[in-house]
Amino acid sequence: MSEDVSEDVEVRTERVDETTRLRRWRLLLGDAGGVDASLGKDEAAMDGALAALYDADGRGDGNGTGSSGQRSAGLGGSAPRVAKWLGDIRTYFPTSVVEVMQRDAVDRLGLRRLLLEPELLASVQPDVSLVSTLISLNRQLPEQTRATARQVVATVVKEIERRIAAATKSAVTGALRRDRTHRPRPGDIDWDATIRANLRHYLPEYRTVVPARLVGRSRAHQVVARDVVLAIDQSGSMAESVVYASVFGAVLASMRALRTSLVVFDTAVVDLTDKLSDPVDVLFGTQLGGGTDINGAIAYAQSLVRRPADTLFVLISDLYEGGVRDEMLRRVASMQASGVQVVVLLALSDSGAPSYDRENAAALAALGVPAFACTPDRFPELLAVALAKGDVAGWAAKLG
Repeated sequence: MSEDVSEDVEVRTERVDETTRLRRWRLLLGDAGGVDASLGKDEAAMDGALAALYDADGRGDGNGTGSSGQRSAGLGGSAPRVAKWLGDIRTYFPTSVVEVMQRDAVDRLGLRRLLLEPELLASVQPDVSLVSTLISLNRQLPEQTRATARQVVATVVKEIERRIAAATKSAVTGALRRDRTHRPRPGDIDWDATIRANLRHYLPEYRTVVPARLVGRSRAHQVVARDVVLAIDQSGSMAESVVYASVFGAVLASMRALRTSLVVFDTAVVDLTDKLSDPVDVLFGTQLGGGTDINGAIAYAQSLVRRPADTLFVLISDLYEGGVRDEMLRRVASMQASGVQVVVLLALSDSGAPSYDRENAAALAALGVPAFACTPDRFPELLAVALAKGDVAGWAAKLG
C-alpha cells in the first residue's frame, strides 16, 4: 500500500512539474506558439501584457491586429490604455523586467510620443533608459510635461548618486592624500618625518642624511590639488554614458580639492560647468543625437587647461569622428606632451561592450592613451589610479 501511495505522489509531482513547464512555454511563445496549457488569472494578465508588446512583432495597428493579420493586443495610440499596461507590468513583473519591457515599448510601439503626456509619464518606472529617452525628447517636451519629466530624472539621479557618491569621494580623497604624501611639492615636505624615514641613508663622512624618499604632510587639502576636465560625446549612442558622467561630474564638482569642468559635444561644444551643482540641470542642458566633432571638443578642452601637470582629461566617446581625425590625434599627443593625463572611455555604462571606432582607439593606444569601457561602479577606482598618476593602462588591462 505504501509503495502505491509513493508511486502516486511521484506521478502527481511529475504532472505538476510538467504543467508548470508548459505554462512557462505558453507565456514565452504566446498564443501562436502552439503550446496547449491553461493559464490562471495572474498568468493570463501577464500573457496579455506580453502580447500587447511582442505579438505580431509589436506592430499592432491600435485595433488589435498586426501587419501580418495575426491577432495582437497592441497598445495603439491610447494614453489610458498604455497607462493601464504600464500598471500591469509593474504588478506582474519584477523591476528589472519592467525596465526591459518599457525600453522595448519605446522602440516598438511608439511610446516615445506618448511620454510627452504628464499623466502617462508619471506612471512609468524611472530608470536610466527612461532618462535617456526624456533627454532625447528635451526640446519637444511641452511645458505641462517638463515638471514631471524633471521629477522622473531627479529620482534616477538621486539613486545614482546614492550608488556612487560615497565611493567616488573616498577614492578621490585617498588618491590625493597618497600623492601628496609620496610625491610632495617642496612646500609640503615634512622634513622631520623625511629625516626619520631616511636615517639608514646617513653618510658619516659628510655628516648628513640622503633623503632617498620624501615624506609630505598628509594634511587636509586647502587648495585645489587637481583639475579634472570631462568631455562627453552626446551622440545618441552615448545616452547612458551622458547620464552617468553628468552625475559623476556633479559629485566631483562638490569636492574642494578638485576643479571640475564638464563639456558636452556633438558638432558644437556646450560648457555646462556652471550647472554642475545640479546634475538634473546638466542633463536638461544636453541634446542627444546629431553629428560628432571630437577634434573640436578636444580643442575647447585644451583651452580649459591651466596646470597641465595637474590636469586629468577624460574623454567619453565612441570615437566615431566626424571632424578632422588627424588633427584630433595631434591634439591628444600635444596634451600628453604638455603633461596632461588623458583617458578615453568608450562608454561609462552598465550596458556591456560598446560599439566604437576601432581604428581611432588603436591610434590612441599607439600614443599611450588607454581607450576602454568602464562601468559606473568601477569609475571611482579608475579616478583613484589616474589622480594618483598611476598606470591607468595597466589598470584597464586587468578589466579584460
